Amino acid sequence: MSRKRFLYLLLAGSVLVLAAAPATASADGGPTVLAVMGDMPYGSAKVAAFPGFVSFVNADPTLNLELHLGDIKSGSNSPCTNAYFDQIRDDFAGFQRPLVYTPGDNEWTDCHVAIKNNGLFTPTERLQRVRSEFFPVPGQTLGAVTRQVSTQAANPDFAGYVENVMWTDSNVVFATLNVPGSNDDLDPWGTTLPADASSYPTQAEEVKSRDQANHVWLSSTFEHATATNAAGVVIAIQADMWDASGHLFGYDDLVKRLGNLARDFGKPVLLLEGDSHIFRVDHPFTPGDPLYSVHAKTPVAPNVTRLVVEGSNTVSTRFEYVRLTVDPSTAGIFSWERVDYSF
Repeated sequence: MSRKRFLYLLLAGSVLVLAAAPATASADGGPTVLAVMGDMPYGSAKVAAFPGFVSFVNADPTLNLELHLGDIKSGSNSPCTNAYFDQIRDDFAGFQRPLVYTPGDNEWTDCHVAIKNNGLFTPTERLQRVRSEFFPVPGQTLGAVTRQVSTQAANPDFAGYVENVMWTDSNVVFATLNVPGSNDDLDPWGTTLPADASSYPTQAEEVKSRDQANHVWLSSTFEHATATNAAGVVIAIQADMWDASGHLFGYDDLVKRLGNLARDFGKPVLLLEGDSHIFRVDHPFTPGDPLYSVHAKTPVAPNVTRLVVEGSNTVSTRFEYVRLTVDPSTAGIFSWERVDYSF
């Protein structure tokens, strides 16, 4: 028999009381609650258990929306096949609320790695497949109940970037950026690629165009937040841009841009990341934080808080999501609890 339980980490000594019915996301300043997850499901056991986790999330009546930070498969021994994408897309359809998803490196950047049994695909071809599979209607979320969001693809100059989206809840502007691990796709693809690789953008072309799109979208997010007098900003990406286990220089420019924009904005900014799989909360734009010196010339922006979600490979019989509450009537706007699902 499966075992299902909530694990609450109490915040400021208060207990969250579950409501009898799901609330409606508020665009005018009332609280909004999201389930934030990433790096799941990994491995056959977790893939098999994932529909149960989806049902578990659906049973949380406090939630308004789900947010998946990418890496829908393991980085090894998990081929990047169409069949696998189809399976996860069907699982995502099981979420009863709108689901926002931003791609991770495991489903496209790293799909060239034959030695890890990823299938020897051309990464840019897999990215196109991810876009067509998980973003079939630009500006529309996944989930059984969909929602309209703004998409960068509405700009003819960035028509392909359906995955970069923006929306407002609780007078807070949310945005996703396609920022994968593997050093922002700067780690080499290798010398062996399928015969049709020349039909798709090269690695250098991909990185250049996507980074330009991300920089424009990030600037647009803060411009919109300033113009609408938003109470805060949430930026959601896949990569842990401070993960010492990998190369990080590919994120230098984005870190600088984010820090400068957040500093000028001056209000609370929450950066959501996956990738490194261990839950943590820190302030990498604050001098004195151990991560502040990781990137050269990091701007000082103490209003930025970073939250990294736990990945699904840390415990073999466990998933976790973060219940993120956004409430502009509170001093910090953002509060969170870790919610455990064991099977």
